[in-house]
Amino acid sequence: MATANARWTRWLWLAAGVIVADQMSKAALLALLPEGGGRAVTGFFSLVLTYNTGAAFSFLATASGWQRWLLAGIAIVATIVIIVLLRRGGSGLFSTGLALILGGALGNLYDRLVLGKVVDFLLFHYAGWAYPAFNVADSAITVGAALVIIDSFRRQRSDAAGASGGS
Repeated sequence: MATANARWTRWLWLAAGVIVADQMSKAALLALLPEGGGRAVTGFFSLVLTYNTGAAFSFLATASGWQRWLLAGIAIVATIVIIVLLRRGGSGLFSTGLALILGGALGNLYDRLVLGKVVDFLLFHYAGWAYPAFNVADSAITVGAALVIIDSFRRQRSDAAGASGGS
């Protein structure tokens, strides 16, 4: 039983690493830049300090404050579901994806509960176009979701090969 427990808890360590990286990067930017401030790193990438009271792409950012608790509740439910899925097990790709999503969700949840808003600071831009600013937690969630999707395609392909007798 200890071995099975050790297998799924390693994914919690990966999620914890994402949380630490996310919070350390946000603390560094909070110390480096004033709100609304920025520093060009390259011609297409800048560090900026901005806050998001909403969800992805500032969805619900202009709401009156109730969205903070709705989004926090969604993150808590997602955390419970992901922990259940990690305990059940799965491929390394699937579990890595879930752990990245978990760490990212908890990193942003911390901001939402403590600050009332999420710190964003990575800004890609080109010729007047700019992608919305994001953070390490957002990146982990995106990569994690991509890994879960890739894993689902791999499983579908292997299921189909098994159903056809491997030919």
